[in-house]
Amino acid sequence: MTSSNGTRPLDGIRVADFSWFGAGPIAGRTLADFGAEVIRIESEARVDGLRLGQPQKPGKSGYNVCAYFNNFNADKRSFLLNMSAEGSRDVALRLIERSDIFLSNLTPRIFERWGLTYEELCEVKPDIIAAYQPMQGLWGPHRDFLGFGAVLTPTTGISHLSGDPERRPVGVGTNYPDYAINPGHTVIAILAALRHRRRTGQGQRIELAQIESVAATMGPALMDYTVNGVNQDRKGNQSSWMSPHGIYRSADDPSGRERWIAIAVRDDAEWESLCAVAEGSSFASHDRFATLLGRRRHEDELNQAISAWTASFDAASLAIHLQSVGVPAALVQDAEDMCEHDDHLAERGFYAYLDHPETGISLYDGPIVKLHGTPGYLASPAPLFGEDTFEVATDVLGYTAEEVAELTASGVLG
Repeated sequence: MTSSNGTRPLDGIRVADFSWFGAGPIAGRTLADFGAEVIRIESEARVDGLRLGQPQKPGKSGYNVCAYFNNFNADKRSFLLNMSAEGSRDVALRLIERSDIFLSNLTPRIFERWGLTYEELCEVKPDIIAAYQPMQGLWGPHRDFLGFGAVLTPTTGISHLSGDPERRPVGVGTNYPDYAINPGHTVIAILAALRHRRRTGQGQRIELAQIESVAATMGPALMDYTVNGVNQDRKGNQSSWMSPHGIYRSADDPSGRERWIAIAVRDDAEWESLCAVAEGSSFASHDRFATLLGRRRHEDELNQAISAWTASFDAASLAIHLQSVGVPAALVQDAEDMCEHDDHLAERGFYAYLDHPETGISLYDGPIVKLHGTPGYLASPAPLFGEDTFEVATDVLGYTAEEVAELTASGVLG
């Protein structure tokens, strides 16, 4: 869906995206969804590892076919600039001078070495909005530590709380902070800085220390420790205020694929609704389960009884039935379910299918929010490696074709 005149709220905003892998590119992708021109800085000297990652379409290889990279970088332009080459800083500053936003998730020592600190950017673009996303922040004893979401989840305590109590920490199974928390906080900060600049004419430096962005999600566990002296541990799927609260095995689908259903009961009224649906089951009439305290006290027994009940049901149908009587429940979906069978996501048109030159028609996440008047949309698939170098150098930076050739021959562009 597009607005009636095709405009998007960030039309006219240019982003010099010096980030890589996840948190930075996803923030840039969100800005691109809503109209910003995002110029992704890349280099043959140090290719973004996601360009070589998985998954890749069978039979395809190279820099342009990783689904992760392509999803995170749709609607951007790829500009090859080797920051290790003499003269590259001048090109970088020329781009920043013509941009509204500078974005980087590299460690401080990298952009300090490149001469791209906020103070140096302000010399060529006084009202620049410079968003830095180093994992540990711009200062502190660990400021140059390396890592990704898989490092942040244990560092911030998420892994300690994830998994079954009798087993080792397992984390969340993905680089969760990269996909949601860090880019989301960064985009909000950039929008706030844009509003401030519109009102005052002043730019800002944004420091998004990824460790602090993620630690901010740990409030309940931190409060339990500081107020009660309780250092929470892994609880599996247990909740301190809901019971039952778990994932329960249901009947396999016709192909033999195992299926599971999530059920969460928040109060006694929902419990009574669940019991009405499960009339005749071993748990529906037991007085010991009639209150939250009783359900929590006998939770292992309750979970076993619910598992025995759900085992004969189709998970999707049972979830819909429970929802119809006010009990929160859902099929535990996998990628096939979400792409092929989720009629809700399909009806809302969340996924976009774009024609990429090397991977063909491929699935992309759509914009993560919907604005009624100026909705975001994807205008183009991810760029091929270096696809826009010449056009950015000439149209945006104002170099002549001869100057581009010289910069390429000297190793600055490329």
